[in-house]
Amino acid sequence: MKVLVINCGSSSLKYQLIDMEGEKVLCKGLCERIGMESSLITHQANGGKWTTPAIFPTHTEAFAEVVKKMTTGEGKVIDDVKEVSAIGHRVVHGGEKFQKSCLVTPEVIETLRELSPLAPLHNPAGILGLEAAKAVFGEDVPNVAVFDTAFHSTMPPKAYMYAIPYEYYEKYGVRRYGFHGTSHKYVSHAAAEYLEEPIERLKLITCHLGNGSSIAAVDQGKVVDTSMGMTPLAGLMMGTRCGDLDPSVVNYLKYTLGITGHQLDEILNKKSGLLGISGVSSDKRDVEAAAEAGNKRAQLASDMLNYQIKKVIGSYIAAMGGVDAIVFTGGIGEHDAPSRAKICHHMDWLGIRIDTDKNNDVHGDVCEITAWGAKVRTLVIATNEELMIARDTKEVVEAL
Repeated sequence: MKVLVINCGSSSLKYQLIDMEGEKVLCKGLCERIGMESSLITHQANGGKWTTPAIFPTHTEAFAEVVKKMTTGEGKVIDDVKEVSAIGHRVVHGGEKFQKSCLVTPEVIETLRELSPLAPLHNPAGILGLEAAKAVFGEDVPNVAVFDTAFHSTMPPKAYMYAIPYEYYEKYGVRRYGFHGTSHKYVSHAAAEYLEEPIERLKLITCHLGNGSSIAAVDQGKVVDTSMGMTPLAGLMMGTRCGDLDPSVVNYLKYTLGITGHQLDEILNKKSGLLGISGVSSDKRDVEAAAEAGNKRAQLASDMLNYQIKKVIGSYIAAMGGVDAIVFTGGIGEHDAPSRAKICHHMDWLGIRIDTDKNNDVHGDVCEITAWGAKVRTLVIATNEELMIARDTKEVVEAL
């Protein structure tokens, strides 16, 4: 079975074609600037990489070009589009309606439209991808929606409810949902496989750390808490997002600055986090470089993030009554050895201690950095959300 994995943005389309026999990536690429002038497609296959100009008025034309790249020229990996057995789509927000991956039907698309207010930047783009895929590939190729929120649907009410009038939950779905679910699911299962233990016997804390960051407490294979909330703005401070905030700060800033809710949303989502504190960059690497050069605000931004991660890990150990392994993943989690060291520093009393040499020499898909004698295992695992989407898609299609 060959599965085409799709991640649609409002003006972009990322894709991977994966042969599920051996889980081999046959090709991958990115369509950019859809609906704009000077559209581009970058296609990688057979050891080569090509970036070419294109005309993409809509996502439908982008899909058609993806098909062309996969079936013709130097980047050809299949003889006919009919070799694509199924298409798996990343959908950011499934609300309470979708607690697992599902076959896309007209009813599913309509429900996703109803959920769009919960993810106004992401769900409409996902719907565009679903409709464009059906237009290009036809009705015979099954499309599967894989939700970022689904893995977190096992959280109990005590973890996902907000302490506001209950009717807002009942009428408007105001609650914690959590995100990065495909990543947390992938690395938690990869950790169980590495540890050679059934996931049902493990207590794991998975730390997806990057420009967007979230942490999940996974107890016996089920998420019992996660740091992001109703939207991806909550939880840890991130590249440009503020993370958790006293709600009164929102009103205070709105009225003090005399700005609109939309302008405030821009500040909290795009001008805060590492960028807002450091004044240097939203990229942790740039922030660390500035800190090493003596920039005190950059040092503060780095210290704040590491401190927040440490606090969440500690709280999740308390929530689960212990932990067997800590997993680091994502751009920062996989590549930032100094941050991993600072996060785990002074956590010996919880059984967490990492080996400095191992931490500085992380390589491969799974790398253990646990110090000798530590009771809690610490792993660095390269996430693979596309493969997780492909696996879910295969499971849904084979069950039809």
